[in-house]
Amino acid sequence: MEVPSCAGCRERDARLAEQDARIKAQEARIAALEEQVRKLKELLGRNASNSSTPPSANPLGAPKPVIKKKSKRKPGGQPGHPPRLKQLLPPERVNDIHRFVPRKCEKCQTALPAEAQSGDPEPSRFQCIELPPVVTHVTEYQGHARTCPCCGHVTRMAVPQELIVHRVGPRLTATLSYFAGCHGVSKRAIEEISEVVFAAPVALGTVANLEQEVSAALVTPHQEALTAVRTAQVKHADETSWKQAGTLCWLWGAAAAGVVAFVIHAKRGATGLAALLGTKIHGVLCSDRWCVYRQVPAEWRQICWAHLKRDFQKIVDRGGPSVHVGHEGLKIVKKVFAAWHGFQDGRCTREQLETKLGPVVGAMSHLLTTGASGRDATVRKFCANILELEVALWTFVTNEGVEPTNNLMERLVRRAVLWRKRSFGCWSKSGCRFVERILTVVQTRRLQQKSVLDYLQHAVVAHRTGQPCPKLLPVE
Repeated sequence: MEVPSCAGCRERDARLAEQDARIKAQEARIAALEEQVRKLKELLGRNASNSSTPPSANPLGAPKPVIKKKSKRKPGGQPGHPPRLKQLLPPERVNDIHRFVPRKCEKCQTALPAEAQSGDPEPSRFQCIELPPVVTHVTEYQGHARTCPCCGHVTRMAVPQELIVHRVGPRLTATLSYFAGCHGVSKRAIEEISEVVFAAPVALGTVANLEQEVSAALVTPHQEALTAVRTAQVKHADETSWKQAGTLCWLWGAAAAGVVAFVIHAKRGATGLAALLGTKIHGVLCSDRWCVYRQVPAEWRQICWAHLKRDFQKIVDRGGPSVHVGHEGLKIVKKVFAAWHGFQDGRCTREQLETKLGPVVGAMSHLLTTGASGRDATVRKFCANILELEVALWTFVTNEGVEPTNNLMERLVRRAVLWRKRSFGCWSKSGCRFVERILTVVQTRRLQQKSVLDYLQHAVVAHRTGQPCPKLLPVE
Protein backbone atom coordinates (compact mmCIF):
# COMPACT_ATOMS: atom_id res chain seq x y z
CA MET A 1 0.00 0.00 0.00
CA GLU A 2 1.39 3.31 -1.12
CA VAL A 3 1.60 5.90 1.63
CA PRO A 4 0.90 9.45 0.39
CA SER A 5 3.75 11.84 0.71
CA CYS A 6 3.62 14.68 3.16
CA ALA A 7 3.15 17.09 0.29
CA GLY A 8 0.16 15.06 -0.94
CA CYS A 9 -1.38 15.10 2.57
CA ARG A 10 -1.05 18.82 2.77
CA GLU A 11 -2.61 19.24 -0.67
CA ARG A 12 -5.49 16.95 0.26
CA ASP A 13 -6.09 18.73 3.58
CA ALA A 14 -6.08 22.11 1.87
CA ARG A 15 -8.57 20.86 -0.71
CA LEU A 16 -10.88 19.45 1.99
CA ALA A 17 -10.63 22.62 4.03
CA GLU A 18 -11.52 24.65 0.93
CA GLN A 19 -14.50 22.37 0.28
CA ASP A 20 -15.66 22.68 3.90
CA ALA A 21 -15.43 26.47 3.72
CA ARG A 22 -17.32 26.49 0.43
CA ILE A 23 -20.03 24.23 1.87
CA LYS A 24 -20.41 26.45 4.92
CA ALA A 25 -20.64 29.52 2.73
CA GLN A 26 -23.25 27.82 0.54
CA GLU A 27 -25.25 26.73 3.59
CA ALA A 28 -25.20 30.30 4.92
CA ARG A 29 -26.22 31.54 1.50
CA ILE A 30 -29.05 29.01 1.29
CA ALA A 31 -30.26 29.95 4.78
CA ALA A 32 -30.23 33.65 3.84
CA LEU A 33 -32.13 32.96 0.62
CA GLU A 34 -34.67 30.79 2.46
CA GLU A 35 -35.21 33.61 4.96
CA GLN A 36 -35.61 36.06 2.10
CA VAL A 37 -38.12 33.79 0.38
CA ARG A 38 -40.03 33.37 3.63
CA LYS A 39 -40.24 37.14 4.10
CA LEU A 40 -41.34 37.64 0.49
CA LYS A 41 -44.03 34.98 0.92
CA GLU A 42 -45.13 36.73 4.09
CA LEU A 43 -45.40 40.03 2.21
CA LEU A 44 -47.36 38.37 -0.59
CA GLY A 45 -49.64 36.79 1.97
CA ARG A 46 -50.60 40.09 3.60
CA ASN A 47 -54.27 40.98 3.31
CA ALA A 48 -56.98 42.76 5.27
CA SER A 49 -57.41 39.84 7.68
CA ASN A 50 -53.81 39.73 8.92
CA SER A 51 -52.47 43.28 8.47
CA SER A 52 -53.53 46.90 8.11
CA THR A 53 -53.99 46.43 4.36
CA PRO A 54 -57.39 47.85 3.35
CA PRO A 55 -59.81 45.39 1.72
CA SER A 56 -59.62 47.42 -1.51
CA ALA A 57 -55.89 46.57 -1.76
CA ASN A 58 -56.28 42.83 -1.12
CA PRO A 59 -54.24 40.66 -3.54
CA LEU A 60 -56.00 38.23 -5.83
CA GLY A 61 -57.07 35.11 -4.00
CA ALA A 62 -57.01 36.73 -0.57
CA PRO A 63 -59.74 35.55 1.81
CA LYS A 64 -62.63 37.84 2.44
CA PRO A 65 -62.04 40.06 5.50
CA VAL A 66 -65.26 38.88 7.11
CA ILE A 67 -66.53 35.41 6.33
CA LYS A 68 -70.12 34.95 7.41
CA LYS A 69 -72.42 32.01 7.09
CA LYS A 70 -75.08 32.49 4.47
CA SER A 71 -78.23 33.81 6.09
CA LYS A 72 -81.60 32.18 5.47
CA ARG A 73 -83.32 35.56 5.64
CA LYS A 74 -84.62 37.27 2.52
CA PRO A 75 -82.70 40.27 1.14
CA GLY A 76 -83.80 43.76 2.15
CA GLY A 77 -85.19 45.26 5.33
CA GLN A 78 -85.99 42.76 8.07
CA PRO A 79 -88.98 42.74 10.45
CA GLY A 80 -88.48 45.41 13.08
CA HIS A 81 -86.08 47.42 10.89
CA PRO A 82 -86.72 51.14 11.53
CA PRO A 83 -88.31 52.77 8.45
CA ARG A 84 -86.73 55.72 6.69
CA LEU A 85 -88.82 57.08 3.81
CA LYS A 86 -91.94 55.54 5.30
CA GLN A 87 -91.65 57.88 8.27
CA LEU A 88 -94.03 60.80 7.76
CA LEU A 89 -92.56 64.27 8.03
CA PRO A 90 -94.16 66.67 10.54
CA PRO A 91 -96.97 69.01 9.34
CA GLU A 92 -94.67 72.05 9.26
CA ARG A 93 -92.57 70.31 6.59
CA VAL A 94 -95.55 69.63 4.31
CA ASN A 95 -96.04 72.16 1.51
CA ASP A 96 -99.16 70.85 -0.24
CA ILE A 97 -102.00 68.63 0.91
CA HIS A 98 -104.40 66.93 -1.49
CA ARG A 99 -107.48 65.54 0.23
CA PHE A 100 -109.49 62.68 -1.20
CA VAL A 101 -112.89 62.62 0.52
CA PRO A 102 -115.64 60.08 -0.27
CA ARG A 103 -118.86 61.82 -1.42
CA LYS A 104 -121.31 58.98 -0.89
CA CYS A 105 -121.57 55.76 1.05
CA GLU A 106 -120.26 52.85 -1.00
CA LYS A 107 -122.92 50.63 0.61
CA CYS A 108 -126.17 52.63 0.58
CA GLN A 109 -125.17 55.58 -1.65
CA THR A 110 -126.09 58.17 1.01
CA ALA A 111 -124.31 61.53 0.62
CA LEU A 112 -121.46 61.97 3.10
CA PRO A 113 -120.42 65.24 4.82
CA ALA A 114 -117.36 67.03 3.47
CA GLU A 115 -115.84 67.57 6.93
CA ALA A 116 -114.80 64.81 9.33
CA GLN A 117 -117.27 63.92 12.04
CA SER A 118 -116.69 62.54 15.51
CA GLY A 119 -116.05 58.84 15.28
CA ASP A 120 -114.49 58.99 11.80
CA PRO A 121 -111.12 57.22 11.59
CA GLU A 122 -107.94 59.13 10.87
CA PRO A 123 -107.16 59.53 7.16
CA SER A 124 -104.58 57.33 5.52
CA ARG A 125 -101.50 59.37 4.62
CA PHE A 126 -98.84 59.13 1.96
CA GLN A 127 -96.08 61.66 1.34
CA CYS A 128 -94.04 62.19 -1.82
CA ILE A 129 -90.78 64.12 -1.54
CA GLU A 130 -89.60 66.13 -4.54
CA LEU A 131 -86.80 68.61 -5.14
CA PRO A 132 -87.92 71.78 -6.94
CA PRO A 133 -85.55 73.51 -9.36
CA VAL A 134 -82.87 75.01 -7.10
CA VAL A 135 -82.16 78.62 -8.01
CA THR A 136 -80.14 80.65 -5.56
CA HIS A 137 -81.58 83.88 -4.23
CA VAL A 138 -79.67 86.79 -5.81
CA THR A 139 -79.70 90.23 -4.19
CA GLU A 140 -78.47 93.15 -6.25
CA TYR A 141 -77.38 96.43 -4.66
CA GLN A 142 -77.52 99.51 -6.91
CA GLY A 143 -75.91 102.85 -6.31
CA HIS A 144 -77.93 105.38 -8.29
CA ALA A 145 -76.84 108.83 -9.49
CA ARG A 146 -78.88 111.99 -10.07
CA THR A 147 -78.07 115.16 -12.02
CA CYS A 148 -78.93 118.45 -10.35
CA PRO A 149 -81.39 120.40 -12.56
CA CYS A 150 -79.97 123.67 -11.23
CA CYS A 151 -76.18 123.35 -11.50
CA GLY A 152 -75.85 120.11 -13.45
CA HIS A 153 -73.73 118.38 -10.77
CA VAL A 154 -74.06 114.60 -10.65
CA THR A 155 -74.57 113.19 -7.16
CA ARG A 156 -74.02 109.45 -6.77
CA MET A 157 -75.23 107.31 -3.84
CA ALA A 158 -72.64 104.65 -3.10
CA VAL A 159 -73.61 101.15 -2.01
CA PRO A 160 -72.62 100.72 1.68
CA GLN A 161 -69.19 99.15 1.89
CA GLU A 162 -70.28 96.38 4.29
CA LEU A 163 -72.74 95.11 1.64
CA ILE A 164 -70.17 94.60 -1.12
CA VAL A 165 -67.54 92.72 0.86
CA HIS A 166 -68.96 89.26 0.14
CA ARG A 167 -70.29 88.07 -3.21
CA VAL A 168 -71.41 84.71 -1.79
CA GLY A 169 -73.85 84.54 1.13
CA PRO A 170 -73.16 82.59 4.34
CA ARG A 171 -75.51 79.70 3.55
CA LEU A 172 -73.99 79.02 0.13
CA THR A 173 -70.49 79.51 1.55
CA ALA A 174 -71.21 76.93 4.25
CA THR A 175 -72.77 74.54 1.73
CA LEU A 176 -69.82 74.57 -0.67
CA SER A 177 -67.38 74.00 2.20
CA TYR A 178 -69.66 71.24 3.51
CA PHE A 179 -69.24 69.39 0.21
CA ALA A 180 -65.46 69.51 0.64
CA GLY A 181 -65.18 68.78 4.35
CA CYS A 182 -67.95 66.20 4.69
CA HIS A 183 -67.77 64.43 1.34
CA GLY A 184 -64.28 65.21 0.03
CA VAL A 185 -65.53 66.84 -3.18
CA SER A 186 -62.78 68.50 -5.22
CA LYS A 187 -62.71 72.25 -5.86
CA ARG A 188 -63.46 71.79 -9.57
CA ALA A 189 -66.41 69.55 -8.75
CA ILE A 190 -67.70 72.12 -6.24
CA GLU A 191 -67.39 74.80 -8.92
CA GLU A 192 -69.53 72.66 -11.24
CA ILE A 193 -72.09 71.79 -8.54
CA SER A 194 -72.53 75.46 -7.69
CA GLU A 195 -73.26 76.33 -11.31
CA VAL A 196 -75.31 73.28 -12.34
CA VAL A 197 -77.27 72.54 -9.16
CA PHE A 198 -77.62 75.99 -7.59
CA ALA A 199 -77.45 78.14 -10.77
CA ALA A 200 -74.72 80.14 -9.00
CA PRO A 201 -71.59 80.30 -11.18
CA VAL A 202 -68.45 80.87 -9.13
CA ALA A 203 -64.79 80.83 -10.09
CA LEU A 204 -62.39 78.13 -8.97
CA GLY A 205 -60.45 80.72 -7.01
CA THR A 206 -63.65 81.77 -5.26
CA VAL A 207 -64.16 78.20 -4.04
CA ALA A 208 -60.64 78.24 -2.54
CA ASN A 209 -61.22 81.68 -0.98
CA LEU A 210 -64.50 80.55 0.59
CA GLU A 211 -62.74 77.54 2.10
CA GLN A 212 -60.19 79.84 3.71
CA GLU A 213 -62.97 82.05 5.07
CA VAL A 214 -64.65 79.02 6.62
CA SER A 215 -61.28 77.92 7.98
CA ALA A 216 -60.84 81.28 9.70
CA ALA A 217 -64.37 81.04 11.10
CA LEU A 218 -63.60 77.63 12.66
CA VAL A 219 -60.43 78.55 14.58
CA THR A 220 -62.24 78.81 17.93
CA PRO A 221 -64.33 75.61 17.65
CA HIS A 222 -61.25 73.69 16.54
CA GLN A 223 -59.39 74.83 19.64
CA GLU A 224 -62.47 74.03 21.72
CA ALA A 225 -62.45 70.46 20.41
CA LEU A 226 -58.70 70.10 21.04
CA THR A 227 -59.13 71.21 24.63
CA ALA A 228 -62.02 68.79 25.12
CA VAL A 229 -60.14 65.70 23.90
CA ARG A 230 -57.01 66.65 25.84
CA THR A 231 -58.92 66.87 29.13
CA ALA A 232 -61.19 63.87 28.51
CA GLN A 233 -60.88 60.94 30.93
CA VAL A 234 -61.04 58.45 28.03
CA LYS A 235 -59.93 59.18 24.48
CA HIS A 236 -59.13 57.33 21.26
CA ALA A 237 -56.23 58.33 19.00
CA ASP A 238 -55.02 57.35 15.55
CA GLU A 239 -52.98 58.80 12.71
CA THR A 240 -52.87 58.46 8.94
CA SER A 241 -50.62 59.80 6.24
CA TRP A 242 -51.32 63.09 4.45
CA LYS A 243 -49.52 65.18 1.84
CA GLN A 244 -48.60 68.86 1.72
CA ALA A 245 -47.29 69.90 -1.69
CA GLY A 246 -46.26 66.28 -2.27
CA THR A 247 -44.35 66.04 1.02
CA LEU A 248 -45.39 63.33 3.46
CA CYS A 249 -46.97 64.53 6.69
CA TRP A 250 -49.47 63.08 9.15
CA LEU A 251 -53.08 63.71 10.05
CA TRP A 252 -53.61 62.97 13.75
CA GLY A 253 -57.05 62.46 15.27
CA ALA A 254 -58.42 62.01 18.77
CA ALA A 255 -61.98 61.35 19.87
CA ALA A 256 -63.80 61.42 23.19
CA ALA A 257 -67.49 61.40 24.09
CA GLY A 258 -69.24 63.60 21.50
CA VAL A 259 -66.13 65.35 20.20
CA VAL A 260 -63.36 64.74 17.64
CA ALA A 261 -60.26 66.83 16.90
CA PHE A 262 -57.82 66.60 13.99
CA VAL A 263 -54.34 68.08 13.53
CA ILE A 264 -52.00 67.84 10.53
CA HIS A 265 -48.33 67.73 11.54
CA ALA A 266 -45.06 67.12 9.74
CA LYS A 267 -44.00 64.32 12.09
CA ARG A 268 -45.41 60.96 13.15
CA GLY A 269 -43.38 60.97 16.35
CA ALA A 270 -43.74 62.55 19.78
CA THR A 271 -44.02 66.11 18.45
CA GLY A 272 -46.97 65.12 16.28
CA LEU A 273 -48.77 63.46 19.19
CA ALA A 274 -48.03 66.49 21.38
CA ALA A 275 -49.60 68.77 18.79
CA LEU A 276 -52.79 66.75 19.18
CA LEU A 277 -52.93 65.82 22.88
CA GLY A 278 -50.42 68.16 24.50
CA THR A 279 -47.08 67.43 26.07
CA LYS A 280 -48.66 65.67 29.06
CA ILE A 281 -51.39 63.22 28.11
CA HIS A 282 -54.28 63.05 30.55
CA GLY A 283 -56.65 60.12 31.08
CA VAL A 284 -56.88 56.68 29.43
CA LEU A 285 -55.67 56.48 25.83
CA CYS A 286 -57.06 53.85 23.44
CA SER A 287 -54.81 53.27 20.43
CA ASP A 288 -52.87 50.81 18.36
CA ARG A 289 -49.32 49.78 19.33
CA TRP A 290 -47.42 52.45 17.38
CA CYS A 291 -44.25 53.14 19.38
CA VAL A 292 -44.98 56.85 19.95
CA TYR A 293 -47.86 55.94 22.27
CA ARG A 294 -45.40 54.22 24.64
CA GLN A 295 -44.79 57.56 26.34
CA VAL A 296 -48.15 56.91 28.04
CA PRO A 297 -47.81 54.46 30.97
CA ALA A 298 -49.25 51.05 30.13
CA GLU A 299 -51.74 51.21 33.01
CA TRP A 300 -53.25 54.32 31.34
CA ARG A 301 -53.58 52.68 27.95
CA GLN A 302 -55.91 50.32 26.14
CA ILE A 303 -54.38 48.67 23.10
CA CYS A 304 -56.64 47.54 20.28
CA TRP A 305 -57.81 43.93 20.24
CA ALA A 306 -58.85 44.19 16.59
CA HIS A 307 -55.19 44.74 15.72
CA LEU A 308 -54.25 41.77 17.91
CA LYS A 309 -56.72 39.60 16.02
CA ARG A 310 -55.04 40.50 12.73
CA ASP A 311 -51.61 39.83 14.23
CA PHE A 312 -52.61 36.36 15.44
CA GLN A 313 -54.12 35.61 12.03
CA LYS A 314 -50.85 36.69 10.44
CA ILE A 315 -48.96 34.19 12.64
CA VAL A 316 -51.35 31.45 11.49
CA ASP A 317 -50.97 32.38 7.82
CA ARG A 318 -47.16 32.48 7.89
CA GLY A 319 -46.94 29.03 9.51
CA GLY A 320 -43.75 27.87 11.16
CA PRO A 321 -42.91 26.31 14.52
CA SER A 322 -45.01 28.82 16.51
CA VAL A 323 -48.21 28.57 14.49
CA HIS A 324 -50.01 27.29 17.61
CA VAL A 325 -49.55 30.77 19.14
CA GLY A 326 -51.70 32.21 16.37
CA HIS A 327 -54.42 29.57 16.75
CA GLU A 328 -54.61 29.93 20.53
CA GLY A 329 -54.51 33.71 20.25
CA LEU A 330 -57.51 33.72 17.90
CA LYS A 331 -59.43 31.57 20.38
CA ILE A 332 -58.68 34.05 23.16
CA VAL A 333 -59.73 37.00 20.97
CA LYS A 334 -63.02 35.26 20.25
CA LYS A 335 -63.69 34.78 23.97
CA VAL A 336 -62.82 38.42 24.72
CA PHE A 337 -65.22 39.79 22.12
CA ALA A 338 -67.97 37.36 23.11
CA ALA A 339 -67.76 38.55 26.72
CA TRP A 340 -67.58 42.22 25.70
CA HIS A 341 -70.60 41.99 23.39
CA GLY A 342 -72.53 40.32 26.17
CA PHE A 343 -71.67 43.23 28.44
CA GLN A 344 -72.65 45.76 25.78
CA ASP A 345 -75.98 44.05 25.22
CA GLY A 346 -76.74 44.13 28.93
CA ARG A 347 -76.56 40.37 29.34
CA CYS A 348 -73.95 40.67 32.09
CA THR A 349 -72.75 43.25 34.60
CA ARG A 350 -69.22 44.61 34.83
CA GLU A 351 -68.54 42.31 37.78
CA GLN A 352 -69.69 39.35 35.70
CA LEU A 353 -67.50 40.57 32.83
CA GLU A 354 -64.47 40.52 35.14
CA THR A 355 -65.39 37.01 36.30
CA LYS A 356 -65.77 35.73 32.73
CA LEU A 357 -62.48 37.18 31.58
CA GLY A 358 -60.49 36.09 34.65
CA PRO A 359 -59.41 32.73 33.14
CA VAL A 360 -58.86 34.42 29.76
CA VAL A 361 -56.39 36.85 31.31
CA GLY A 362 -54.35 33.94 32.67
CA ALA A 363 -54.53 32.06 29.37
CA MET A 364 -53.31 35.10 27.46
CA SER A 365 -50.40 35.65 29.84
CA HIS A 366 -49.37 31.98 29.53
CA LEU A 367 -49.63 32.11 25.73
CA LEU A 368 -47.47 35.23 25.44
CA THR A 369 -44.87 33.83 27.81
CA THR A 370 -44.73 30.61 25.80
CA GLY A 371 -44.49 32.47 22.51
CA ALA A 372 -41.73 34.75 23.84
CA SER A 373 -39.52 31.70 24.39
CA GLY A 374 -40.42 29.87 21.16
CA ARG A 375 -38.25 29.06 18.16
CA ASP A 376 -39.74 31.60 15.75
CA ALA A 377 -37.84 34.88 16.12
CA THR A 378 -40.68 37.00 14.71
CA VAL A 379 -43.25 35.49 17.06
CA ARG A 380 -40.81 35.80 19.98
CA LYS A 381 -40.46 39.53 19.34
CA PHE A 382 -44.22 40.00 18.94
CA CYS A 383 -45.03 38.19 22.19
CA ALA A 384 -42.30 40.01 24.09
CA ASN A 385 -43.66 43.37 22.92
CA ILE A 386 -47.20 42.47 24.00
CA LEU A 387 -45.96 41.25 27.36
CA GLU A 388 -44.51 44.71 28.00
CA LEU A 389 -48.01 46.13 27.44
CA GLU A 390 -49.90 43.26 29.08
CA VAL A 391 -51.71 45.47 31.58
CA ALA A 392 -52.98 47.61 28.67
CA LEU A 393 -54.84 44.61 27.28
CA TRP A 394 -57.41 44.65 30.06
CA THR A 395 -58.07 48.31 30.90
CA PHE A 396 -61.55 48.04 29.37
CA VAL A 397 -62.56 45.37 31.89
CA THR A 398 -62.55 47.66 34.91
CA ASN A 399 -62.77 51.20 33.49
CA GLU A 400 -66.07 52.74 32.46
CA GLY A 401 -66.11 54.22 28.96
CA VAL A 402 -63.10 52.24 27.72
CA GLU A 403 -63.57 49.87 24.76
CA PRO A 404 -61.35 46.94 23.79
CA THR A 405 -60.80 48.28 20.26
CA ASN A 406 -59.87 51.55 18.61
CA ASN A 407 -62.58 51.13 16.01
CA LEU A 408 -64.25 54.42 16.98
CA MET A 409 -61.27 56.52 15.89
CA GLU A 410 -60.54 54.38 12.87
CA ARG A 411 -64.10 54.91 11.62
CA LEU A 412 -63.82 58.66 12.20
CA VAL A 413 -60.48 58.94 10.40
CA ARG A 414 -61.82 56.95 7.46
CA ARG A 415 -63.45 60.07 6.01
CA ALA A 416 -60.04 61.75 5.93
CA VAL A 417 -58.48 58.69 4.29
CA LEU A 418 -61.03 58.75 1.47
CA TRP A 419 -60.50 62.50 1.04
CA ARG A 420 -56.73 61.94 0.80
CA LYS A 421 -57.15 59.21 -1.81
CA ARG A 422 -59.21 61.54 -4.00
CA SER A 423 -57.30 64.78 -3.50
CA PHE A 424 -53.72 63.58 -2.74
CA GLY A 425 -53.58 65.98 0.21
CA CYS A 426 -53.12 69.76 0.17
CA TRP A 427 -50.76 72.19 -1.52
CA SER A 428 -50.33 74.72 1.28
CA LYS A 429 -50.29 75.09 5.04
CA SER A 430 -53.53 77.07 4.87
CA GLY A 431 -55.12 74.15 3.01
CA CYS A 432 -54.02 71.79 5.77
CA ARG A 433 -55.54 74.11 8.39
CA PHE A 434 -58.86 74.03 6.52
CA VAL A 435 -58.78 70.22 6.40
CA GLU A 436 -58.13 69.76 10.12
CA ARG A 437 -60.72 72.37 11.14
CA ILE A 438 -63.53 71.32 8.81
CA LEU A 439 -63.01 67.61 9.64
CA THR A 440 -63.12 68.44 13.35
CA VAL A 441 -66.45 70.25 13.03
CA VAL A 442 -67.99 67.76 10.60
CA GLN A 443 -67.14 64.64 12.61
CA THR A 444 -68.02 66.25 15.94
CA ARG A 445 -71.45 67.36 14.72
CA ARG A 446 -72.06 63.93 13.23
CA LEU A 447 -71.17 62.30 16.55
CA GLN A 448 -73.63 64.65 18.25
CA GLN A 449 -76.26 63.83 15.58
CA LYS A 450 -76.68 67.52 14.84
CA SER A 451 -76.77 69.44 11.57
CA VAL A 452 -73.31 70.15 10.16
CA LEU A 453 -74.58 72.66 7.61
CA ASP A 454 -76.50 74.80 10.11
CA TYR A 455 -73.46 75.09 12.33
CA LEU A 456 -71.19 76.07 9.44
CA GLN A 457 -73.66 78.75 8.38
CA HIS A 458 -73.86 80.22 11.88
CA ALA A 459 -70.05 80.17 12.13
CA VAL A 460 -69.70 82.07 8.85
CA VAL A 461 -72.31 84.64 9.90
CA ALA A 462 -70.54 85.16 13.24
CA HIS A 463 -67.19 85.54 11.50
CA ARG A 464 -68.52 88.12 9.04
CA THR A 465 -70.24 90.16 11.72
CA GLY A 466 -67.41 90.01 14.24
CA GLN A 467 -69.44 87.98 16.73
CA PRO A 468 -68.19 85.01 18.80
CA CYS A 469 -68.44 81.70 17.01
CA PRO A 470 -71.22 79.43 18.32
CA LYS A 471 -70.12 76.73 20.74
CA LEU A 472 -69.25 73.42 19.14
CA LEU A 473 -69.84 71.46 22.35
CA PRO A 474 -72.87 71.60 24.63
CA VAL A 475 -72.54 74.12 27.43
CA GLU A 476 -72.55 72.27 30.76
